[in-house]
Amino acid sequence: MNLFLYVLTQVCITLVSVCGIYILTGLTGMFSLGSAAFMAIGAYVSGLLVLNTGMNMYLAFLLAIAFAVCVGYVIGFPVVRLRRDYISLVTLGFGESIAQLILLLSQYTGGAFGLIGIPRRVNVWIALIIAILVIILTALFKCSKYGRQCIAIKSDELAAKAMGINTSRVKMIAFLLSCAMTALAGCLSAFNIGYVGPTDFGWKKSADWVIMVFFGGVNSLTGSIFGGAFLTFLPQYMQALNKYRAVVYAVLVLFILNFKPKGVFGEWELTPKNMRRALMRFNRKQRKVKER
Repeated sequence: MNLFLYVLTQVCITLVSVCGIYILTGLTGMFSLGSAAFMAIGAYVSGLLVLNTGMNMYLAFLLAIAFAVCVGYVIGFPVVRLRRDYISLVTLGFGESIAQLILLLSQYTGGAFGLIGIPRRVNVWIALIIAILVIILTALFKCSKYGRQCIAIKSDELAAKAMGINTSRVKMIAFLLSCAMTALAGCLSAFNIGYVGPTDFGWKKSADWVIMVFFGGVNSLTGSIFGGAFLTFLPQYMQALNKYRAVVYAVLVLFILNFKPKGVFGEWELTPKNMRRALMRFNRKQRKVKER
């Protein structure tokens, strides 16, 4: 039971990050290989604030997220004006520089030994509630004016500009919202495990999130949530697979690219309207079977 609760907590924390990647990649079409750096910022800043000042955990979360958003603005200001392939390279370099900065500031961050002694105050219920709130926020953003503009930019940025959309501004909003969500995931992770290490936030973690989004369906929030939950649950719960996480992910990606290029869910969303349609199709099939 304890293992199940631990895995469920990790799934909830991952879903917070995946929602940020979905906004950035699924809606806007930008690829980032440095998103885990903002998770590191959230984890270290919140942990240091609580350890050194005795600050309330939730206030430390807010300040850490605000700091990550400020850093994201400095990085995103030139990044959102670049082509999509250059964005991934710049964010990759930023992520690696954050990892080196953590090692250089070892007197504060603990260096290679990591930050130890963080209070373990985030349990499965806190993680679950925050994950649900973040998913709702992401769904509302997708349905909002900015979400529709993000989709237009992803489809054709030049056409979006011709329609009068301020593409740089919209991409910046999506980038900062993604930074905030990944930083929040870092805060949750730090106060759940009680430890933060510099090797936990490399480009591979960012790549894992992107894989989760593409596996479930890059155009579907429902699919991204499914991909994040499934690909976190499977290796965590089956320890034999955890050693071969990269191999498992690679095989799944190849399978998806060949047989389901749009992901498991494609563009389908779990909405009342789609559920009614699915139920009606199911009832029609049942009637046809009975008539035979």
